[in-house]
Amino acid sequence: MCGLAGIARLDGRNLGPETDALLRHLADILDHRGPDERELLRDGPVGLAFTRLSLVDPADGTQPLVSDDGNLVLIANGEIYNHKELAASLPSDVKLKTGSDCEVLLYLYRRHGLDFLRDVRGMFAVILWDRAAGQLVLARDRFGIKPLYYHRDAGRIILSSEIKGLFADPATPRRFLWEEALTTPSVAAAPRFSSPEMRTWFEGVESVPAATILRIDLNGGRTTRHRYWELPAERDETSEADFFVERYGEILRESVRECATADTELGLFLSGGIDSAIVLALARAEGGEIHSFTALSGGTRLNGDSENAHWLAGELGAPNHQVVFGPDHVPTPEEWTRLLWLTETPLTGVEIYYKHELHRFARSERPELRGMLLGAASDEFNGGYSDNIGGDWDRFLANLEGMDRETRFDGRPELRHWWSGGESFLSERMLRDPRGARGGDAYRAYVESEYRKIQQYNVWHEDRTAAGSGIEARVPFLDHRLVELTASIPDRLRPRLLWDKRILRDGVGSLLPERIAERPKGPFFYGPGTHYAYRMLVNLLRADDHELIERALAAPGAGDHLDAVAIRRQLARFAGRDTDSASVELLMRIVNMGLLSDLVASPPRLEDLSAGPLRISLPAGQDPVADTEDLFAKPPAYDLDGIPTTGDDVLLLTDGEGTWYLTDQGQIEFVLEEETPILTVLRLVDGESTLAAVLAEAGVAFEDVKPELDTLFEQRLLASAG
Repeated sequence: MCGLAGIARLDGRNLGPETDALLRHLADILDHRGPDERELLRDGPVGLAFTRLSLVDPADGTQPLVSDDGNLVLIANGEIYNHKELAASLPSDVKLKTGSDCEVLLYLYRRHGLDFLRDVRGMFAVILWDRAAGQLVLARDRFGIKPLYYHRDAGRIILSSEIKGLFADPATPRRFLWEEALTTPSVAAAPRFSSPEMRTWFEGVESVPAATILRIDLNGGRTTRHRYWELPAERDETSEADFFVERYGEILRESVRECATADTELGLFLSGGIDSAIVLALARAEGGEIHSFTALSGGTRLNGDSENAHWLAGELGAPNHQVVFGPDHVPTPEEWTRLLWLTETPLTGVEIYYKHELHRFARSERPELRGMLLGAASDEFNGGYSDNIGGDWDRFLANLEGMDRETRFDGRPELRHWWSGGESFLSERMLRDPRGARGGDAYRAYVESEYRKIQQYNVWHEDRTAAGSGIEARVPFLDHRLVELTASIPDRLRPRLLWDKRILRDGVGSLLPERIAERPKGPFFYGPGTHYAYRMLVNLLRADDHELIERALAAPGAGDHLDAVAIRRQLARFAGRDTDSASVELLMRIVNMGLLSDLVASPPRLEDLSAGPLRISLPAGQDPVADTEDLFAKPPAYDLDGIPTTGDDVLLLTDGEGTWYLTDQGQIEFVLEEETPILTVLRLVDGESTLAAVLAEAGVAFEDVKPELDTLFEQRLLASAG
């Protein structure tokens, strides 16, 4: 993993010496992506900045790389997994000068032009300067695993691996795109297919598209766009299920072998499900010790992830670090702000926070670790969400068709009134698909949507959370050959192979204990312990007199787009009780928008923001369930024989219209509706009666109000005397 940045004139002029300061600033901003080395180059119309994290050939892989005739100059971020095979295909007179896996790209471009990435396997972002032709070439891998952003005007273009780098240039606008964020269905968790365009969230910021090469003429700015890969449209109607299963296993084995190749230490995120488990099993088969890292939270403890990860690591002989997120753990507002500025997306939430902290722990615990293997992006193309979306294949397809229809109507809202009683009277041609998907195949539309989603969310945050600790994330399931194979499965075999990841379970499941190979799909932190994660977000939003909310509401543009009263009221409703409502995440995303708008107006240095103390791990040998009972089942600080009292600054107030407010020092802590059991109890608290007596007089069973009472006592809004 590396940091790439650059600036180029588009008007035929050369850059001046004042550009050097900008290049140094860009390298400083991207230092966390490449802490091992940095290089700067300014020559004619082009300036490049490169920061390096060394995984392959640490002693001989410096960049920029230059072709033997001096005409081509390249900086690249990522890994070319089949670089040796590609090098062997070059003409015999080509002699590679370094051990860098990316050097081969120079000669592939010289030989094939815009087709130079056709046979390349890997994850990469590329900036190539063709001196002889006076052109700049920008490219990314097929899934956009490695990022590359730019801002351009008539005179020049500035490039960076992270959006924050672009703001080093005063010419880049510093405005958050409220309308874009608020109208993107996935941000509001709407049941729609993903938007066709990548969102960058900031004005004037563009992303080099995945699977695409941009060639820009430096004497006028004329741009050629070449798409070098697409999801295959044709299905393999001649092959049977056994072929797909066998071929899937072969490709995955090779992909893991390639991803597990490095000259430095690699680790692995282990969730306890089949995806990360099979990556661990296959990587271990290549030899060498691999340390695995698992989030131990209230959610992963209850849904079985931490227990299964601990058990499997023991079975495979891989050290497992259970990184603890206790039930009372809450990041500070500053820590969240830093995470948000690192990730640069309003979609930042609990999953991203956990992964960021796992990377921080891993790098601290294993200082030589430079890469992290992931089980990410298996579900998206293997039918991993099929059971969640529908109870069987037919219902799964019916629900996909509903999502497809709603997405189409979003593109033609004026036609929505022709949808009635579960039927649409309109042809596919009339109801044009704004995403360009083939009509009549909802599953195909779904796969295309997942392809866009992984770019907007999955690989975006996997890159940033790893980069923040100087680690490269590697994703074996995003080998394009795997995705091409599953996309080519014909209709008749989809229920057999793509329901609940059967193609994966049958293809390589025999390498794992049945307990893991057949374990049902479970989301990262959702399930019976979701309330632990949402409690953390609610307490974060309430911290330091609601600092994040007030800062978000004061941000540029917030007053025009947000209802401050409704936002404060919603937070007050969440306070005082555990909830698994997804509205908590939506509120967090709204706040993230405001914070990003505030941050971009005056961009901070990432290193000036505290990431907070490192998490601790469960001591080796301890069981994540049996040995954490005390941690995750903290006894309440009250009992039925005690006398509940409120502090001097705690008041129970009403608006006279059926809504009550529990306030502390003038701040609304809870919103309570008339006739709810907890309100009945609170109105009878007099500082003299025991809790048992109060409950008896209220006619309320203790179990019915215990969650609310736990929170009230934990937050010291109630105390127990006697």
